Amino acid sequence: MSSGSDGADFAALAKEYADLRPVVDQIDAYMQLLRDLDEAQVMMADPEMAELAQEEMPRIKAALPEAEAALQVALLPKDAADAKPAMLEIRPGTGGDEAALFAADLLRMYQRYAETRGWGFDLIEEQMTELGGVKEVVAHITGQNVFARLKYESGVHRVQRVPTTESGGRIHTSAATVAVLPEAEDVDIEINANDIRIDTMRSSGAGGQHVNTTDSAVRITHIPTGIVVTSSEKSQHRNRDKAMQVLKARLYDLERSRMDDERSADRASQVGSGDRSERIRTYNFPQGRMTDHRINLTLYRLDAVMQGDLDEIVDALTADAQARLMAEMNG
Repeated sequence: MSSGSDGADFAALAKEYADLRPVVDQIDAYMQLLRDLDEAQVMMADPEMAELAQEEMPRIKAALPEAEAALQVALLPKDAADAKPAMLEIRPGTGGDEAALFAADLLRMYQRYAETRGWGFDLIEEQMTELGGVKEVVAHITGQNVFARLKYESGVHRVQRVPTTESGGRIHTSAATVAVLPEAEDVDIEINANDIRIDTMRSSGAGGQHVNTTDSAVRITHIPTGIVVTSSEKSQHRNRDKAMQVLKARLYDLERSRMDDERSADRASQVGSGDRSERIRTYNFPQGRMTDHRINLTLYRLDAVMQGDLDEIVDALTADAQARLMAEMNG
């Protein structure tokens, strides 16, 4: 980097440096503890220094296993997509209007989480119901390590609560599906112009504040896979760019899934199978409880979770994934 590389090389070297720096720091910290231990053992032989060495020895011995574990985590293979921005897609599942309202709650939860982390949150496609629920939403989230923090959110999220429309006080169960896809760069995925069909159409929104009267909505169909993407902002040019961005992310996700399947027949070794139809989490409002079924984590602070306080869940899922990866490597 210091030898005057050109722009492209410098960017690649800067990324490599950023990836290696935490590993080097952990190695340095571990090696320093080993040196401290050697030094303390030498001091033990000196009557004048023995007392000081006896005080230091327990601290060093206690710190060594932690440093070794941290170093092992730093040396684990990295997901190349971890540092990327992400596309978040939310759709209601079973449960009608209540599922659409829950999908809107999940959207707000992720928006608030993004705010707490200082991420950008840009809605690309938002189709709402007249009650304020979500029919479909696609958001582009930018910032540091977005995909790394959100990738375990993909799957079916189930809610148990008494709907506001329920007069008898009965608890209903409904669901919404979340998909988190890493944003694809041009180097990740190339799309042949002959493989896509672009249609311009009139946007159709729900009533009230969500009315959208523009003719600028864009729908892109990827003919080989049948993937259809829409974007309905006011600018037709911006819609085309946004829709292409989402299409690239979906194709990149397809390619990543194909490579994952080739690499590992044992999908159970990962946190969840990545299958969008897998039920991953239950939000029980009467009990104020959130349970993540993949790691048997239950938190009795549902209000905070719905306000975007997701770090404890994300940290636990990440730690579980790292532990499984470590077990595979050691096995």
